[in-house]
Amino acid sequence: MMYFHPRITVLSSSKQLFSCPLRLKSSFKHIDKLLIANRGEIACRIIRTAKRLGIRTVAVYSEADKNSLHVALASEAYEIGPPPASQSYLKGQKLLDVARKANCQAIHPGYGFLSENVEFAEACQKENVIFIGPPAKAIRDMGIKSTSKHIMSKAGVPIIEGYHGEDQSVGSLKRQAQRIGFPVMIKAVRGGGGKGMRVANTEEDFEEALESARTESQKAFADSVVLLEKFVAEPRHVEVQVFADTHGNAVYLYERDCSVQRRHQKIIEEAPAPGLTGDLRKELGTAAVRAAKAVGYVGAGTVEFILDRTSLNFHFMEMNTRLQVEHPITEMITGTDLVEWQIKIASGEELPLKQEDIPLKGHSFEARIYAEDPRAGFLPGAGRLEYLNSPPAAEDVRVETGVRQGDEVSVYYDPMIAKLVVWGQDRREALNKLNAKLLDYNIAGMETNVNFLLKLANHPEFQAGNVHTNFIKDQSDSLFEEDALANEDLIQAALSMVILDRNSEEDKARKLNDAYNPFVVEPNFRVNYEHLRNIKLRFRDQDHTVKVKFPNSRSYEVSCDNGATWCKAEASLKKIGNKSLINCSINGHKTTANVFRSNEILAVFSEKGKVQYELSTPSYHLDEDSGSSLGSAQKAVSPMPGVLDKVLVNVGDVVKKGDSLFVLIAMKMEHIVKATGDAKVASIHFKVGQSVLKDATVVKFEDPEESTS
Repeated sequence: MMYFHPRITVLSSSKQLFSCPLRLKSSFKHIDKLLIANRGEIACRIIRTAKRLGIRTVAVYSEADKNSLHVALASEAYEIGPPPASQSYLKGQKLLDVARKANCQAIHPGYGFLSENVEFAEACQKENVIFIGPPAKAIRDMGIKSTSKHIMSKAGVPIIEGYHGEDQSVGSLKRQAQRIGFPVMIKAVRGGGGKGMRVANTEEDFEEALESARTESQKAFADSVVLLEKFVAEPRHVEVQVFADTHGNAVYLYERDCSVQRRHQKIIEEAPAPGLTGDLRKELGTAAVRAAKAVGYVGAGTVEFILDRTSLNFHFMEMNTRLQVEHPITEMITGTDLVEWQIKIASGEELPLKQEDIPLKGHSFEARIYAEDPRAGFLPGAGRLEYLNSPPAAEDVRVETGVRQGDEVSVYYDPMIAKLVVWGQDRREALNKLNAKLLDYNIAGMETNVNFLLKLANHPEFQAGNVHTNFIKDQSDSLFEEDALANEDLIQAALSMVILDRNSEEDKARKLNDAYNPFVVEPNFRVNYEHLRNIKLRFRDQDHTVKVKFPNSRSYEVSCDNGATWCKAEASLKKIGNKSLINCSINGHKTTANVFRSNEILAVFSEKGKVQYELSTPSYHLDEDSGSSLGSAQKAVSPMPGVLDKVLVNVGDVVKKGDSLFVLIAMKMEHIVKATGDAKVASIHFKVGQSVLKDATVVKFEDPEESTS
């Protein structure tokens, strides 16, 4: 039987519509064309479900995203402005203009950007465009963290001690912080994803942390209001997925543990949370549903709790009124498609399942793969994905991404490259799969956190489920331990170079031969090689030379100590799809690795993870004075690519160690660069608003000898 759902006119009064969602009980809204007000992997994710449901999709893109994957996947796409999100993806009226032009009945905001923007949700209603999200009132109440705390307290949901008042003067906030007791968490009331969040460990840290949180919040959410909370040093971060419809039904789809974080942002999540009893799981779920009903919620939402590691007591932290980045792990353990649920509920349908019918099966992990350098404080990166090979998708493996090989990771947006999602019958099986698939996730050309995720997944405490929000800091000695580069690694890399070079030269010679005589093919054609090669490799600022003798095409003699000792090795290389697999036998020990080579780098992906070598000097020179006598303390450099947001010093200023020098905005995060010693500012090399490369000198100081002469 086929059903036709006529499109209805949405009520013009937001108060009348959202104060009583049951008024929409018998109303259905037809959606056959959907605008996705987002980019990257979440846009691609929504497109896949929409296509399966027979719904046409419309993408929007900034100038930086014109060749992106989500644009290619959508039915049609429209450019909406320059790269900065504030001039493109955050321009609500531009998005509504596109929706009207493309005859879209609905807009899906994804997560981030305008997904929790009250004004945009209300504007959609005024334009008779379905906003696939909760009522505007619920977004407002839950988006303003101070309001949400009051509502939750009234509804009987436990909350943590803090200050959620209207007096935002520095003096008042400082007095409240003193009352609460340090350390204190400063949070943007409209914040999310770690943005607008700072910890003041002492009273002396408070004002700078407050200013930084406000500045970042203003840029991300156009609102600088903050709240204060008692900072709990080692809690667990457990969140519950809830869903509600316009017919009065609400359910929870179990919980996710998102405790392992860096820079207050999640890096790896799992569902269900380890170590919870069935009774506690039910208690969390029912509390989350109670929270959703307290605000008349409709659609997908996440209620986040702080869970005490020892007592397992929990307190309401916040409610995210949107789909979460980590929603795939909930889908894996419940067998659901939450985007499909969103679309159907927005159309006026009832929830597909009742609470007792929602299964909980197995265990799932999500690892967020970022362009960032864990060894440099997880600073974000940007640049071209020179090589990208990911594990194939399967029923128990999902790769959620918005990029392909050759795409750019832009400085203007979040540095996430992909989400790797796995499922297993239990936590142990899922963890084994996570480890195996991370080894298959090969990226070259930029720093990523894949090696770090491998260490994390194999850490004994993580494997035991002993997770908390301070996990990375507490286990930093083992997680950031430098892996020694073995001779076998160098030999494998050197032989890869020899074979790749040989294959390249043979291809060139064969093409040249064919060009002279296109009718003659010589399959046994070989190029003659020198008997000895010195392969030079640079790894983490240390140079290595490997001597290679090759009497024939497969057997080699190799030395890593300038010819003092030699070992015998065999190697061959085979191309399979996007992989170049080198098989080595070194003194009888056989290994296999995937290798990628460009003009500047050689990346080797093995059971140890990625080892990336430099083959030549970078093509650009960042510091024009690097050849002078000045040491690194005589300049302040950009720790990452970004946009210079503020310069806090002037030429001639005398600064002390620890003084703030300048502020960078990169990947939507604010980073303050401070002086590493006492000095006098000699010159400033960039202006506010300019893009700055990683390692570029921003502030240069006087040479101590010059300043005293």
